[in-house]
Amino acid sequence: MSALDVGAFSAREKGVAGLLGGIGVLLLIAVVAGVLAPAYLLYLVSLSAMYMLLSMGLNVQWGYGGLINFSVAAFFGLGAYGSALLTANSSPISGNVSPVIALFGGLLLAAVLAVLIGYPTLKLRDDYLAIASLGLAEVVRIFILNENQWTAGSAGLTGIPLFFADWPVLGDLSYPYVFQVGGTALFYMRQPVITGLLNLVLVGAFVAGVYLFLRRIHRSPWGRVLRTIKTDEDLAETLGKDTFAFKMQAFVIGSLIMALAGVFYTHLVLYVSPPDLQPITTFYVWVAVILGGTGSDRGAMLGGFTIVAIQQGTRFLNDAVQLPIGPAPLRLMLVGLLIILIVRLRPEGILPPERELIWPDAMRGDGDE
Repeated sequence: MSALDVGAFSAREKGVAGLLGGIGVLLLIAVVAGVLAPAYLLYLVSLSAMYMLLSMGLNVQWGYGGLINFSVAAFFGLGAYGSALLTANSSPISGNVSPVIALFGGLLLAAVLAVLIGYPTLKLRDDYLAIASLGLAEVVRIFILNENQWTAGSAGLTGIPLFFADWPVLGDLSYPYVFQVGGTALFYMRQPVITGLLNLVLVGAFVAGVYLFLRRIHRSPWGRVLRTIKTDEDLAETLGKDTFAFKMQAFVIGSLIMALAGVFYTHLVLYVSPPDLQPITTFYVWVAVILGGTGSDRGAMLGGFTIVAIQQGTRFLNDAVQLPIGPAPLRLMLVGLLIILIVRLRPEGILPPERELIWPDAMRGDGDE
């Protein structure tokens, strides 16, 4: 059997799976040894899954259609703030809405802005879209920072409920204690491990649903047209395709996935503020997509996991080994080094999309029965 046969995996895929399995075993050992709290491990895994969503959202735009979007943090923030403003008891405009309903509110807000920014820019060259999206990210962040009457400004939003807070049984299991410190509502989880498990199940469902949906459309005629547009837009237009409509669809779908990550983030940390919309978030997501393989959803997921591993791993590195450089600059240095190594050694990424573009029935080699 060839490496492309059904059920077969390439040596690279086996190596990645083995590495991830080894990391999982080390984390479990750290939990058993008491070095790592179980609730914090669940938080890290949930955060990794959130970055997977962000990476898959950008992959739809850049990996599928070649759309340069530097406003990942903006759509992430719109999802986060859209849900927080509807559910938080400190919200200046609403509050106390069910998180399930608020989820659709955050997605709707991101979809409206995606259409508004996409309509005038997607007809232009890619560099104009890049400039417009970069400006959009800062406009959204500054608006949230300064419009106190709408967003609570720099103070951020507290009193955000857990996603399952109003559910009959799950809400009782994960209901937090609330106490006041200096007028600010803080939360203490009654069952932190159960809460972590519920968050992990929620984001796992999001990731699985998005992945299966993107896997389907990536192999569909829609996905093939979008890849043609990325390679040669003039050819797609010559074939009678409405390239603007396809690019708008890809831009909106990707933005919705980013907003979904923001909604989950809000109900994971129970607090959202303007610093969550910093441009560094967009930078990390771009690195994740390039690292995994542009156009590959599996690669985007691997890249999201790697970014969180670098982010969180460097927080504790100085505790184990005294280094002449702090965690923050070390983190950026490691990410930069990672980019150089990938571009130099594997410019197509670790898990390029070739296997994802082939239907399983077409993956049997000659002579197989």
